[in-house]
Amino acid sequence: MKKGYSEERDLVHKLWERNFAAMRVPASGGATKKPLPDVVAGNGKLYLAIEVKTTKKDRIYVNKIQIDELEEFSQLFGAKSYVGIKFKNMKWLFLEPENVERTKNNNYRIDKEYALEKALEIDEITGIDKQLKL
Repeated sequence: MKKGYSEERDLVHKLWERNFAAMRVPASGGATKKPLPDVVAGNGKLYLAIEVKTTKKDRIYVNKIQIDELEEFSQLFGAKSYVGIKFKNMKWLFLEPENVERTKNNNYRIDKEYALEKALEIDEITGIDKQLKL
């Protein structure tokens, strides 16, 4: 998986379009010992912490430590945590950590078909669209 800087910038731009102050967290991804997500955003009522994962494949693996740190940051900051998923040539999808499938090794796996069925879209996580997935 290559670095997701351009995808992170794209997500930040889309959040600003929805009236959320948003930024990439430059020290995320192991550059610090602090539990920082890739993107944080808020509008004064709702705060989001997002770990961004992108791929050209049909499956993404996420290390347990990254999810643990996302949830730790979110709890301290008062944010709703999401794994932001961007499969090549597709729209952004978002899963709450508790809805991400676990592997035998206690890490996480997101299959494209599962994400398409279960994940939320950006307007859902920002409160614009209240559609619920069944």
